[in-house]
Amino acid sequence: VDASRSARAALAGFAVAASWRGAPRPVEADDLLPERALAGDAVAKNTLVERIYRPLEGHSTDLVTTLWSYLDNGRSLEATARELFVHPNTVRYRLKRVTDVIGWDATGPREALILQTALILGSIGSSEHARRRHAARRAERP
Repeated sequence: VDASRSARAALAGFAVAASWRGAPRPVEADDLLPERALAGDAVAKNTLVERIYRPLEGHSTDLVTTLWSYLDNGRSLEATARELFVHPNTVRYRLKRVTDVIGWDATGPREALILQTALILGSIGSSEHARRRHAARRAERP
């Protein structure tokens, strides 16, 4: 079972490897998660959501909000602090907490891409889940 999963990930990684210009060779399939997700790989999408979005969401909404703001503001501490009405040191602390929780550092360009892709996929999945839940409730009503 694991061999077939590994082979699918390797083939999906091979298909998108050229899209990361600076990729080391050889590159692991999991290092290509954003590219694989953009190419439609459901395993990569799920992996990003489960390894990044869900742990952050479960830990603190402040971390998710800070990470979104930081990435949306071009990785600027000062702009993020202004948007969130906090001190830049608070943003630094929260970003450090993000790294502690999920193991990825938002201050690097490659990891920022991975994190932003995970946030987008997680928010899409959350809104779809909420819509399905709402539709199921409506269907239960007489």
